Amino acid sequence: MESSRRTFIKASTLASLSLGLATDLLAENTNDIPDKNGLIFLFQGDSITDGNRGRDQSDLNHVMGHGYACNITGRIGADFAHNNFHFFNRGISGNTVSDLQGRWQADALDIKPNVLSILVGVNDTNVYIKNKDRSDPLDQFEYNYRDILNQSKKQNPDLLLVMGLPFAYPGSRTNEYFDLWKKSVTQRQQIVRKLAAEFNAVVVDYPAMLDKVMKDTPVTYWIWDGIHPTVPAHELMAREWIKQVSERLKFLKVYKYK
Repeated sequence: MESSRRTFIKASTLASLSLGLATDLLAENTNDIPDKNGLIFLFQGDSITDGNRGRDQSDLNHVMGHGYACNITGRIGADFAHNNFHFFNRGISGNTVSDLQGRWQADALDIKPNVLSILVGVNDTNVYIKNKDRSDPLDQFEYNYRDILNQSKKQNPDLLLVMGLPFAYPGSRTNEYFDLWKKSVTQRQQIVRKLAAEFNAVVVDYPAMLDKVMKDTPVTYWIWDGIHPTVPAHELMAREWIKQVSERLKFLKVYKYK
């Protein structure tokens, strides 16, 4: 009994020390960024970002939706509570980049973000597939996307842009013309990469991350209809977002995602 008791005490002490080290590391990172107090994070895009968010901004239980944007907000907001960060979700289901362009003043510029995260493109492909007798308007996609980035950088030259690559996989919404889906979305990924380089943005390569986990897990475990992520996929998206953004916001290095 005495031996078991000593083992328990030793294990408890080690666990407490580990927790203390983790807490100290977080405190060190938090206190190390006084110049980052009050950062405003804005998530923009379509249904993947929307996450069925509530539109009543006074209902703080639902304003961030139930997707990756919510997961990121919960994590950073809890661990850096004393830095007075603010988080906004303005994703709208079904939006194309031209839809974002049409509401950019009210839903982006007026919020005056310091960190602007955008994930858009799959609905642009969807519109093209529905009118596949016409050519894919990739030039217009690039023009509209560049316009909202220019507007944002003009307002805040120090703005940190985070640009997610759109994705599509075999599923109930995409199977009929999946070759077209794949080609169109891939071309839009290339445009996003090009713009990200032009605007010194962080690129979050969601498709590469998803391809990796799909090697030993069914596609539908992660993307249930070819377009929309499941709850586990949203969690992986949140981790990947934090991992990539931590290269620019160094205080996020406290999170050790592989």
